[in-house]
Amino acid sequence: MTSPWTFEGESSLETLSNDPVTLVEGTSFAISAASGDIVPGSLQGLFFKDTRFVSTWVVRLDGERPQHLAVVPLHPFAATFVSRGRPRPGEADSTLLMQRLRYVGAGMREDILLRNLGREQTLCRVSFELDADFAHVFEVKESRVPGGRHTSTAVDGLTMSFASAKSRPARSLQVTFPAGTVLEPGRGELEVPLPAGGELQLSVELRLSVDGEAVELRFDGPDPEERSLPVRRIRAWEQRAPRIRSADKSFDATFLQSERDLGALRIFDPDDVGRPAVAAGAPWFMTLFGRDSLITSIMTLDLDPSLAAGTLLTLGRNQGQKVDPECEEEPGKILHEMRHGLTAAAETPAGSLYYGSIDATPLFVVTLGELHRWGAAEGLVRQLLPHADRALEWIARYGDRDGDGFVEYERATKDGLVNQGWKDSFDGISFADGTIPETPIALCEVQGYVYAAYLARAQIARTLGESLVAAEYEERAALLKGRFNKQFWLEDEGRFALGLDGSKRPIDSLASNMGHCLWSGIVDDERAGRCVSALMSPEMFTGWGIRTLSSAMGRYNPISYHNGSVWPHDSAICAAGMARYGFQEESQQVTAALLSAAAAFGGRPPELFCGFARSEFACPVPYPASCSPQAWASASPFLLLRSTLLGLEPSVPEGTVRFSPHLPPSLGELSIENLHLAGSRLTLRASGENFELTGLPPGLHLSPASPRDGESTVRLRSARP
Repeated sequence: MTSPWTFEGESSLETLSNDPVTLVEGTSFAISAASGDIVPGSLQGLFFKDTRFVSTWVVRLDGERPQHLAVVPLHPFAATFVSRGRPRPGEADSTLLMQRLRYVGAGMREDILLRNLGREQTLCRVSFELDADFAHVFEVKESRVPGGRHTSTAVDGLTMSFASAKSRPARSLQVTFPAGTVLEPGRGELEVPLPAGGELQLSVELRLSVDGEAVELRFDGPDPEERSLPVRRIRAWEQRAPRIRSADKSFDATFLQSERDLGALRIFDPDDVGRPAVAAGAPWFMTLFGRDSLITSIMTLDLDPSLAAGTLLTLGRNQGQKVDPECEEEPGKILHEMRHGLTAAAETPAGSLYYGSIDATPLFVVTLGELHRWGAAEGLVRQLLPHADRALEWIARYGDRDGDGFVEYERATKDGLVNQGWKDSFDGISFADGTIPETPIALCEVQGYVYAAYLARAQIARTLGESLVAAEYEERAALLKGRFNKQFWLEDEGRFALGLDGSKRPIDSLASNMGHCLWSGIVDDERAGRCVSALMSPEMFTGWGIRTLSSAMGRYNPISYHNGSVWPHDSAICAAGMARYGFQEESQQVTAALLSAAAAFGGRPPELFCGFARSEFACPVPYPASCSPQAWASASPFLLLRSTLLGLEPSVPEGTVRFSPHLPPSLGELSIENLHLAGSRLTLRASGENFELTGLPPGLHLSPASPRDGESTVRLRSARP
């Protein structure tokens, strides 16, 4: 049996359809063809908490599939599919229009509007095909759904019911059809007369049950949209989100799309419906991921700090308690991935929580530190601090496996991930000649995250008056930085090693991970320039972003997952790292490249795209199995905005907000409203060299970032209403 955590292929997305449509609401999502049909034998379906409840949903008119015309998106969880019936014999065009208004949320509702555009009454026959396989999302996306039938089907009046025969806990689906529908297991048919110019609406509700308990459908009743919780949530999100306007419409569109996508990727704690966390991405990763959710939270602090707070609280609640090699749990460790409802064919021995991540634990502390710098309430910081301290204890006791001062990984079970950093494919870490290193492996960027975690804990301690604790973690940070710059540095190559292998040999490939070290600040100042030069070399920088692996390396492949592709979040982190060390020109180059790529994808940066040079193709080449929207890809424009364009670095505990804008002329006059900081909303106006930042909370003062490497200090003017 293949472990779900270690699947090394990719989803057969071509079996979705040529243009799949994904609707998302919390842990529910539906994937269909552009026609609206969920086609049997494909990866499509209606999913809830990682189970596919509907594997077939096909609507026909007069015995034939209608002709698809358009998809009209309404919300992340709702869309209208427009089609027409086939022309009748002797007629050039059809006069029958069908609109399928679909709402997804803890089930599905579909309102089917039939319109007769002709001059004569017509009799329309509507037929339905429906099935449920209750397969787990792992089984579906990896095309290994068990053969044979594992569900029972029953009909009672206008309700068709499906029940799982094997899954634990038990699952069932109840589908209610409109009056007059004649049902048999898996099929239904309804004949309706339509007067000339007339219309008729039919509603079908698909309700779910888990272990005998009905799941409340988000959309029901006569006015499902206006009174629904998802609509109220998305409207509140849109009202709070920053409003960005410039002379560059594609720039504005990218941020607007990212805001909407991040709003759609929120998931809410069932025990605290007001607490959001962020899922990793649609369609397959609508669940909490430690690393992905934490990095997304850091990137979006100016968009909505509640994402970081909710993510930390949820991860803290599921922090490791014991040593369990089957799921790689250890005391204080932060989980890698949370799943629901694992079935026998897609089950890990330990169940639905997997802890095989080397970087989520230090990133938990880093995220708390950033939330603290951005002005989180002291009560929230104190609530999360015990979890941060347990995470730091894990770093010392379990993360540093051999006591050499570095954090390394080696899987504890054959069912675990071989590589446990962000490049977690089986071949994602390699030497320059393509050889796969032996574990345990200490990755360069993980040491940077640990360094940043130590400094974050030190700053929190100073704020709380714990000077001895602060001094301890500052000393740990300084020692780690010294060791790292000595043992990871490759003098002849002028860059840092990707990692150290099990024999402490430097893994000498040139990869983007080094940019994360700049982001964390662990790099000595005198070495930063050579790192930036390596990242901006033709072997790394494509003109659309920074490759994950240099084109000069043995395993380079521009159409691979981690060995030469471009990941927007990764390149954005590299750009932020360059800006941190004062390399504004290079940072701006990467920023412009990423925003240009996002525009080419309609304003929605995908999880990754192929690593071809811009000179080869006039547009970025999509990666075939890329998630879209994907959380840290959608969040990356906000990191670019504050780190490379605005130079916005608040430290609310110290009473300062550093601000050093570097805006390209193409933006013209930039206006940003609703930037979040310390419970207040800031407004920025920028034109040429004149900048105004208003709305700073009392007690904070504005100051320019310290000039470095030729960086000029801009003129600032602070105003309060």
